[in-house]
Amino acid sequence: MALVQPLDPNHDPKTKELAEFFNETLGFCPNSVLTMQHRPAISKAFINLNKAVMANEGRVSSALKRMIAWVSSNSTGCRYCQAHAIRAAERYGAEQEQLDNIWEYRTHPAFSEAERAALDFSLAASQIPNAVDSQIKERLYQHWDEGEIVEMLGVISLFGYLNRWNDSMGTTIESGAVESGEQYLGKHGWEKGKHA
Repeated sequence: MALVQPLDPNHDPKTKELAEFFNETLGFCPNSVLTMQHRPAISKAFINLNKAVMANEGRVSSALKRMIAWVSSNSTGCRYCQAHAIRAAERYGAEQEQLDNIWEYRTHPAFSEAERAALDFSLAASQIPNAVDSQIKERLYQHWDEGEIVEMLGVISLFGYLNRWNDSMGTTIESGAVESGEQYLGKHGWEKGKHA
C-alpha cells in the first residue's frame, strides 16, 4: 500500500510534460516521479540530477549504469528500483546474456573484469556501513578513470535516494516494470512485495 498516491500523468501541463519524458525512457512514467510531483521542485530537481547522472561522458555505457543501479537496489532491497533498473538496462542495450545472468555477474563470462569491478563498487558503496576499501579502489583504477568513477558513484548515489524514496513510500510498481522484474529477476525470488 502506497504511503502517498501518485498524481495522474495528466494532472496538469507540467505533470503531463514530465510523463512524456519518462514514457520515452521507460515506456511509462514512474509512480515514484508522479509522487514527487506533489512538490514539483522535488521532481524537477530529481529529473535534472537523473539527466546529469545518466549522461554518457566516458566509457561507462548506459546499460552498465543501469546494471550498477540494479546492484545498488538489490543491495538495499528495494524491489521497485530493482525492477526499474533491470528494465532500463534492457531498454538501454544490455546484452541478453547479462540480463539473464545479472545475479551471477561475479562469475558469469558475459561480464568483463571492468564491469565486475564497477558492479562490485556499486555493491560495496551501497552497503551500510559503506564497504568501499583499497581493494575496490585498486580494481576500479585498473579499468576506469576518475571521471568514470564519479559517473558510477553518481548512479549509486541517485539510486540510494530512489531506494529510500520508493521503499519508504511503498510506491506501486507499474506493469512494465513488473514484467521485466519477473522475466529477469523472478527466477531468484524477486516479487513485487509491498509495491503491489
